[in-house]
Amino acid sequence: MRLPLIDGQGNFGSVDGDPPAAMRYTEVRMSRLAQELLADIDKETVDFVPNYDESEHEPAVLPTRVPNLLINGASGIAVGMATNIPPHNLTEIVNACIALIDDPGISLLGLMQHVPGPDFPTAGIINGAQEIATAYMSGRGRLSIRARAQFEDLDDRGRQAIVVSELPYQVNKARLLERIADLVRNKAIDGISELRDESDKDGMRVVIELKRGEIAEVVLNNLYAQTPMETVFGMNMVALLDGQPRLMSLRDMLDAIIALIKASPTPNEARSAMLARSWPAGVVPELLQRANALATRPDGLAADSGLQADGYHLSEEQAQAVLDMRLNRLTGLEQGKIIEEFQTLLGEIVDLSDILARPERLMQVLRQELIEIRENYGDARRTQISRDHLNLSTEDL
Repeated sequence: MRLPLIDGQGNFGSVDGDPPAAMRYTEVRMSRLAQELLADIDKETVDFVPNYDESEHEPAVLPTRVPNLLINGASGIAVGMATNIPPHNLTEIVNACIALIDDPGISLLGLMQHVPGPDFPTAGIINGAQEIATAYMSGRGRLSIRARAQFEDLDDRGRQAIVVSELPYQVNKARLLERIADLVRNKAIDGISELRDESDKDGMRVVIELKRGEIAEVVLNNLYAQTPMETVFGMNMVALLDGQPRLMSLRDMLDAIIALIKASPTPNEARSAMLARSWPAGVVPELLQRANALATRPDGLAADSGLQADGYHLSEEQAQAVLDMRLNRLTGLEQGKIIEEFQTLLGEIVDLSDILARPERLMQVLRQELIEIRENYGDARRTQISRDHLNLSTEDL
């Protein structure tokens, strides 16, 4: 994953294909970013539906502040269809979301100024930017990804080595070394004298030593052509929209946010609902006055307070909370705190109702939350994008 959702301790496998340890030898907790996926799960912001066997209820969708589908990607096969969404850079995706909020009519080219292409956790080089534009436009395309390699001089007699520091996405390093060794053994690739893995905790380092007089560029091109040092990632951006699988372009995926706002009730309907839920200004002082008088009564809440006549109904949970309140909360010293808390809650209700009633305010809140996510979790791009697709000719090999 580009931004892992778990913080683990123990052996979780390796890029060499080593299997993870059994669960009893590992432990995990949610990462800080994963907690943003559940930010408002307890505020009844999303619908809950029965799970597969109807034994429990689960959220129909997570109330996430993070565009996780694009940031961490997705891969899977269903009946008659599949999806393969590459991971992306959080900062770039958030910047694109903000640009779309500021300008709903922004073009694909405008979005690609913020999202130039996928950003893989294993870095590497995307060979050719034109394929990215095609995939983002249609939702389907093929990206060529190359390992990052540089040349190092071994001695003064002209011997060189190819040093690989980054691999294409999901390439197994151990299998790659086996493939190179097989090609050398079968004389399919000439010029390699030694192959070793010097990777350690500081990073990946695969050293391919060349024979004296060999041209490093030619050997490297043959490695790109005949080994997984260059692979193809088939983008197929299928995702669920309103419960239906759809092939989506980059704009479709980002524009889903705007579509949700447009599908909500009209501002007039929302405003009417807000007014129906909020209290007239004149009622608030009267409520406070009655609450004050009620608190001083020796029988507490035994008598009718008259609040119901004004349309303020207590739910069972609210009534129980009042009855469970410690008696010292009703003394003169605590009345001020109760009234202050009541006024604060009324203010929050009015403010939240205003957000629900006005799409422009909702987009402001969304924009601010995205900026906070970017500031807290954003990082630099790892995968380099090569502007032109470099095809290997016979002369290159």
